Amino acid sequence: QVQFVESGGGLVQPGGSLRLSCVASGSFFSYYVMGWYRQAPGKQRELVAHITSGGSTNYPDSVKGRFTISRDNAKKSVYLQMNSLKPEDTAVYYCNGAMYFAAVVSGDFGSWGQGTQVTVSS
Repeated sequence: QVQFVESGGGLVQPGGSLRLSCVASGSFFSYYVMGWYRQAPGKQRELVAHITSGGSTNYPDSVKGRFTISRDNAKKSVYLQMNSLKPEDTAVYYCNGAMYFAAVVSGDFGSWGQGTQVTVSS
């Protein structure tokens, strides 16, 4: 089973940027559809970006044009470049992935990592 460890969060002012990293352990990472998710206090976890094994990406309107997901299969890593950050981007960010696209879209995973906190505040 592949596990994921997120890093790169922190405190940033509105308009600033952060780059999150996620490293996978285990095999078959290159076949996985990978997603970045976030969960703000009192809210449900939401998918903010995903990337297929072939490199196709998709984003919800709330982050489109500001966030960019990428992957490096040789390093078993996926990244989230976040620009023009807003206070409403404040959340714990998680990565997760699966062989099947539907699982990533639904976010129905049996386990999650600890995530990385992103706080956007002046």
